[in-house]
Amino acid sequence: MVSDHTNTDGEPRGRYLALLSLTALGVVYGDIGTSPLYAVRESFHHTHGIHPTPQNVLGVLSLIVWALVLVISFKYAVFVLRADNRGEGGILALTSLVTPVSAARRSPRWVLIMLGLFGTALLYGDGMITPVISVLSAVEGLEVATPVFKPYIVPITIAILVSIFLIQRHGTERVGKLFGPVTLLWFVLIAVLGVMHIVRAPGVFAAVNPLYGARFFIQNGYSGFLVLGSVFLVVTGGEALYADMGHFGRKPIRLAWYYIALPALLLNYFGQGALLIRDPAAVENPFYHMVPEWALYPVVVIATMAAVIASQALITGAYSLTMQAVQLGYMPRVEIRHTSGRERGQIYIPSVNWLLMISCIGLTLGFQRSSNVAAAYGVAVTTTMVVTTLLLFTVERERWRWPLWATLLFTGFFLTIDLAFWGANIVKIPHGGWVPLVVGAIIFALMSTWKTGRGILAERLQRGTLPIDLFLKDAGGRTAQRVPGTAVFMYGNRGGTPPALLHSLKHYKVLHETVVLLSVETQEVPHVPEAERVTVEELGHGFYRIVLAYGFMEDPCVPDALATVQADGLDLRPGQTSYFLGRETLIPSTNPGMAPWREHLFAVMSRNARTATSFFGLPPNRVVELGAQIEL
Repeated sequence: MVSDHTNTDGEPRGRYLALLSLTALGVVYGDIGTSPLYAVRESFHHTHGIHPTPQNVLGVLSLIVWALVLVISFKYAVFVLRADNRGEGGILALTSLVTPVSAARRSPRWVLIMLGLFGTALLYGDGMITPVISVLSAVEGLEVATPVFKPYIVPITIAILVSIFLIQRHGTERVGKLFGPVTLLWFVLIAVLGVMHIVRAPGVFAAVNPLYGARFFIQNGYSGFLVLGSVFLVVTGGEALYADMGHFGRKPIRLAWYYIALPALLLNYFGQGALLIRDPAAVENPFYHMVPEWALYPVVVIATMAAVIASQALITGAYSLTMQAVQLGYMPRVEIRHTSGRERGQIYIPSVNWLLMISCIGLTLGFQRSSNVAAAYGVAVTTTMVVTTLLLFTVERERWRWPLWATLLFTGFFLTIDLAFWGANIVKIPHGGWVPLVVGAIIFALMSTWKTGRGILAERLQRGTLPIDLFLKDAGGRTAQRVPGTAVFMYGNRGGTPPALLHSLKHYKVLHETVVLLSVETQEVPHVPEAERVTVEELGHGFYRIVLAYGFMEDPCVPDALATVQADGLDLRPGQTSYFLGRETLIPSTNPGMAPWREHLFAVMSRNARTATSFFGLPPNRVVELGAQIEL
């Protein structure tokens, strides 16, 4: 359907396209947009032993330019954005696109799932570091203005970070409207600063020639290779392009990149290079040394605002990632609050928010300086980019039907680039790079344990489940008393009899006049159309099977979905409907499955998961829980 805002292909157009592109600028490019605050400075950090001579400056600039062109403009903007899962992006969406969530353990597809989970887990480590390095780098501009602020850099940074996390529960709908204009102002500012210095040394444009980058490696050897770890800082926001695709679509994200973000970033990096060619002493903080003295404080304020926006984008991304993981069965149920009545993507997850805040405060106190944070930054992101390239191989072969030679050529080329960045970042591990890796390893252990444990639990329950057909035959001949009302028994196995139903019949010796066997399924797509939400099947003897389908970006609400059901003999009015749930008590055992420590971990996660009553939006005063003990 064509609207005033879209063309025949459903793509946005006109003013709507411009508005989406402006909004995408603030949400998608906040992280990569604040990289000029520290990327060039870190490339000439004393630990590399690379001095800012004209040849070295042109060499580093050449690497920066081609990193932005090849990794962001070509790989992500052109190809990775094509690998959408019904419009949604991100590494979890990519994982569910290339392999079914229900893939059997120890199968080749299970390896892809674990690979995707590992990449996802590392993004949480990145989410902890990005706010710290962005805000610290911005606030350190005060130190350039006057050394009086030096003792207050860390307290000011912590105060800003705490403020960011405290406002999350109120939602960012109103503030979010400012993200685009503020980020646009930031990109205009850094472009103008760059032009001011380029005109004084226009020869800096020679860095467009990739031979300068090659010569830099030849002249500096291993030290030159290690500089790639700092050059990588200019592309750390690449995954955000893909992760936020579902909010804006491909076209606005590409337009914002090619027409605003990329030109502004290149001009600023060239400007910093021109400054260093003329004044090598400015290497201690080339970004703020570009700024005229009279404009330092306003630029620090705008830079801090841009850093806050970059942090907000990462925090929001962590919420969305957690929601996807919960819906796809990779994490236990957690409390998810919706902060906007109009935008369903505006969510707030208290547990994730407070963990991120505590982590950011700890990292700020531990690292103190943005240069120290930069030493820890990049290891997790490069690993995630390697995972994305590997998963994209399957998409190219199976979804896009590329010939094998083209797939190998594409994957080999970009895997070489990714592994080069990864290798240069690995040396950061002893200097703080272990932090995001440890965080990623812990989250990966939690996610993989939950996924594996749920699979084992389903197998254990399946063994003792009575097929529903046999139960219905038996129910037809039973003389169990029928009582008024509707009983809804929730169970994930369509073909089995809910254990709660068997326990209820065993203890109460009665059946309701209407019995609904309800299954809630998460599809491997982000959203399910309302017309396909509910499936109703009459089984006879007053029994019905209802299946509710949701996408992995949707929040299930069972009563609302059941209210739309229209079938003869079904009375699903709230006052006449009771919900019966099974509640399993998990007992670690010596049965084959998981290691004992993982069984204990899974049991703890299960006990602390959000209740099914709350997660599915059931009225608490209409819920009956029937327990059972299950040995893992």
